[in-house]
Amino acid sequence: MNQFSEFMAALVYVLCAFTSSLCAYVLIAKYRVTRLRMLGWCGLGFVGFALNNVLLVVDLVLMPDSNLSIVRTIPALIGVSLMIWGLVWESA
Repeated sequence: MNQFSEFMAALVYVLCAFTSSLCAYVLIAKYRVTRLRMLGWCGLGFVGFALNNVLLVVDLVLMPDSNLSIVRTIPALIGVSLMIWGLVWESA
């Protein structure tokens, strides 16, 4: 991989982390105003996604010699689980 491709990949990873963090912030802020529980569940899910993306940046950009794939998958799994739990809980 050349230097430009590595830079673009790192930029995409950072932008994904920023976007998911922003989504988590907006969802949790709206939850605090409206107290709609589905917003809270989705906000918590996006916190997991944001943590997953931050760990992706750490794994692939900052520490490329290490393998944190299992560690970075756990927050995403928890995030998806929270969103599914919230969907099932709110539809019941």
